[in-house]
Amino acid sequence: MSQISVNNLTFSYEGSYDTIFENVSFSVDTDWKLGFIGRNGKGKTTFLQLLRGVYEYEGNITASTAFDYFPYCLTAAQMEECGAELAQQMKPECESWKVICELDKLDVDAEALYRPFRTLSHGERTKVMLAVLFSGEHDFLLIDEPTNHLDMASRETVRNYLAGKKGFILVSHDRELLDACIDHVLVLNRSSIEVQSGNFTSWWENKQRQDTFARAENDKHRKEIRKLEKASRRTGQWAEQNERTKIGYDPKKEPDHANRAFIGEKTRKMQSRMKQIQGRIQREIAEKEGLLNDLENPVDLKIMPLRHEKETLISVRDYGLWYGNPGKELFSDLRFTLRRGERLFVNGRNGCGKSSLLHAVLAHAAGNTWQPEGGGGERGTLETASGLTVSYAGQDTSFLSGKITDFCRERALDESLFCAVLRQLAVEREQFSKPMEDFSEGQKKKVLLAASFLTPAHLYIWDEPLNYIDVFSRMQIEKLLLDAGPTMLVVEHDGRFREKIATGVVDL
Repeated sequence: MSQISVNNLTFSYEGSYDTIFENVSFSVDTDWKLGFIGRNGKGKTTFLQLLRGVYEYEGNITASTAFDYFPYCLTAAQMEECGAELAQQMKPECESWKVICELDKLDVDAEALYRPFRTLSHGERTKVMLAVLFSGEHDFLLIDEPTNHLDMASRETVRNYLAGKKGFILVSHDRELLDACIDHVLVLNRSSIEVQSGNFTSWWENKQRQDTFARAENDKHRKEIRKLEKASRRTGQWAEQNERTKIGYDPKKEPDHANRAFIGEKTRKMQSRMKQIQGRIQREIAEKEGLLNDLENPVDLKIMPLRHEKETLISVRDYGLWYGNPGKELFSDLRFTLRRGERLFVNGRNGCGKSSLLHAVLAHAAGNTWQPEGGGGERGTLETASGLTVSYAGQDTSFLSGKITDFCRERALDESLFCAVLRQLAVEREQFSKPMEDFSEGQKKKVLLAASFLTPAHLYIWDEPLNYIDVFSRMQIEKLLLDAGPTMLVVEHDGRFREKIATGVVDL
């Protein structure tokens, strides 16, 4: 066992006025199973790159271990190579038999190593990379969001696999994964960094207790400050009134000039007491300072659902989709009904046609049929209510570029309201002046979700909306949907989110 020590780390990107880390210090053990938690844009991935030496920084990072990083970055040419060849490039010292042993634990057949990497499903690619990552020895592993885009079955496999490993930092917003796989947390709070033993749930329970205590202490100090300020004003008024009695001379009221000295001494004591009270006020303010700096107090989000006159918005009977030429059937004999106020989650393995089903519904709502690139078609019946307005948030964020102003103008969104929603999702105000291509992946997803929130619709269709979204924002969105009750058709593999939000499940 050894330690990774971070001392007075300061870093900001060249040309940026945002400081990502400032005088940060902490240490972690290399045999920990460390979960890395924080809001989007706080610097989680950046910190992993700093450990790898990708960027220059101020301060010191000392470690007696080498680092390896998931996901491996592959070129277009490498995607044409087979996994076995890539394994030798990604981790030259690893042996094929070790990779095959790791693949077996991930429920992947060894033949996947000998197919071109581009032909593997997203889940297979993730598992091959993880098998290569853990086939080495002595490295401390940096694992960055391994379950994005994975179906629920693959997530469970990865979760069980990582639960049996140690010696890694895991960046993830999947609460079930964090609870199953980690024994310590490294948390980027709003203004501090903390290391704590336990999993996500134990940390979150501690966090809620700390926030409750901080609020109570803050309220106590505010009340004491108000009381002291009132006493200070009252004492100051008494001192001022007392001092005024020395002005002029009235023999009836002041037969003895010695009374003037008495009045002066009484005034001095009152002024001294006022200074003592003001000193106590400053101490109370100092004790109050910082109490709420790390407080997570998310603002309630709003959504603008429309109410359709019909009870049934989507009706699907004996429905199926096929794709490509020659045709490959994605699914068949599908039956379900989506009624007003329901939230149906589409479930199935990667590649079974979940996103294609959403696009088919979008096409029918627009009065068209599903016509994918490369050919394909549909069988059976898919009917949508007439006049149905749909708000769609898809998986792809690659098209986001340019300024928020232009994005809002293209979508006829109120820019000030749009930015207010992003602020409620903890996107820093400084981001608004940047081009969207410079946003983190989580911030890009928030742009799509904010646009969906602000689009009045009868039906909200979301395709894996929570990929890259931080855990705090996930809980905000959960509360929003439970409070507003919009009608939804959703593909999402976050089990805890689905458990709270779904009113039904459509299995493909």
